[in-house]
Amino acid sequence: MTISALTLTPLISLIAGVLILVMPRLLNYIVALYLIIAGLLGLFPHLAG
Repeated sequence: MTISALTLTPLISLIAGVLILVMPRLLNYIVALYLIIAGLLGLFPHLAG
């Protein structure tokens, strides 16, 4: 089973959205982690698989 960046991004967004609804104080950390991961995948596309 291979997971590409195109299928990983919506999955991460869905999980982040649920966590933000459950614990709104996590918003800053979730957004920061998401931006870091998206930036790394943009700079180094070979990391995505």
